[in-house]
Amino acid sequence: MSSYTISPTLNKSRVFILQKSELEKRFDPFFYVPELLELEKKVLAKKPKKLRDYVNGLASGATPKTTESEKYYAEKENGIPFLRVQNLSPTGVLEFDDCKYINEETHNGMLKRSQVSAGDLLVKITGVGRMAVASVAPEGFEGNINQHVCVIKTGSKEISETLAAFLNSDIGEKLASRRSTGGTRPALDYPALLSIPIIEDKRILQITVKVIAQKQKNEAEAAKILSSIDDYLMQELKITLPIKPENSLKNRMFISTYKQLSGNRYDPFYYKNYFVELEESLINGKYGLKRLSTVCNLQNGYAFKSSDYIEFSETLNIRMSNIRPNNVFDPDYNPRYLPNEYAETYKEFLLKDGDIIIAMTDMAGDPKILGVPTIVTNSNDRKLLLNQRVGKLFDFKTSEINVEYLKEILGARIVKEYYNKMGARGVQINISSEQILSAKIPVPPLDKQKEIAEHITGIRQQAQQLKDKTTELLKKASEEIEEILLN
Repeated sequence: MSSYTISPTLNKSRVFILQKSELEKRFDPFFYVPELLELEKKVLAKKPKKLRDYVNGLASGATPKTTESEKYYAEKENGIPFLRVQNLSPTGVLEFDDCKYINEETHNGMLKRSQVSAGDLLVKITGVGRMAVASVAPEGFEGNINQHVCVIKTGSKEISETLAAFLNSDIGEKLASRRSTGGTRPALDYPALLSIPIIEDKRILQITVKVIAQKQKNEAEAAKILSSIDDYLMQELKITLPIKPENSLKNRMFISTYKQLSGNRYDPFYYKNYFVELEESLINGKYGLKRLSTVCNLQNGYAFKSSDYIEFSETLNIRMSNIRPNNVFDPDYNPRYLPNEYAETYKEFLLKDGDIIIAMTDMAGDPKILGVPTIVTNSNDRKLLLNQRVGKLFDFKTSEINVEYLKEILGARIVKEYYNKMGARGVQINISSEQILSAKIPVPPLDKQKEIAEHITGIRQQAQQLKDKTTELLKKASEEIEEILLN
């Protein structure tokens, strides 16, 4: 019987032949991609240990119902960090920019088995993108995790850091991805995770530590550059902001007249002296004020249900989490897909490039997101449907307002503090469409608006250059690590 051959014009990483004797327990083609098989052979030739050899304890968590947020979640100040996939980093350092918090009852009750302590290794086991992203809990840390992350007790921070450095390397990621199953939403079960071969080499950790230090330096410099935006904006508008008072008993006590209260709210937060001073600062600025409602319209999103989501499509549900730090729009962050026919069924909630979206809720106790705006860009011909608690600003009166300027002034401290004041307070702070549109904004002449917007764009580009340097640094480090491990 003649042997079967494949045309040399075909991509050998996609079309290949295996003998029956080469098949293991799995039958999916990805597991046998020649490149991954060859990589595994090279790694196994180093006689590595398996991840299971370092494990003293292993657990994954769960996600408490967000519909019962008051029962399970808490504010940052008195809550326990609740870590999700987005809090893990390929550098091995936990990131808390988008961190939720749970209360102690949930931490010590419902999620007791998945508690995280200092030195523990945290590994991503579910989700698109890089598989087995790993981070190490820092000194003094106490937290918990959801079901897409597992906590591994190694007994030593040094061991955890060494394991994280290997798992975060391109080699570690490929070995982990080869073991994952699940198609559009890959996952690692415990046997697959624990079977990952680990090559111990202290040089990997040394390279990682060096990269982390430079990354943190670049990020600090970028943050400093971006923090100058608000000062520049206020300077150009000739607005002098009051100093935010300390949270002392003296500053929390004040008197309001009955006339001020009549027909209005009765919660003390609304009448803080600080908010009065902010409004006076705005009125005393160089340029006249206009209500937001006079320069654009606003529409709320639709309350899509979790049961509406599917594994993959060209229609994405845009939520508050897609408004990233520093007003960046990222439709691919932790994506949620909807059936393509929804784009027609719910066409009034479609977004287009140039719309401004704004967060109407504070993401379970973290007010940094409340009122944060970003401009929709690069939708890449996909359909973007707006979710509830996110507002869409559109139909701009371009004869009066520059859209880029509007996005920047809405993101300024003086406007975000106004939304903080107006919001209905509870476990989450919520602002309504009417409250958003009631904001008064300074409106200079159009040429001045354009000048301000272009200058701020330049500032953001400087910060982006530093981020690009960090990306290049990480790529170079990955190549060094691969050279060490395989050669």
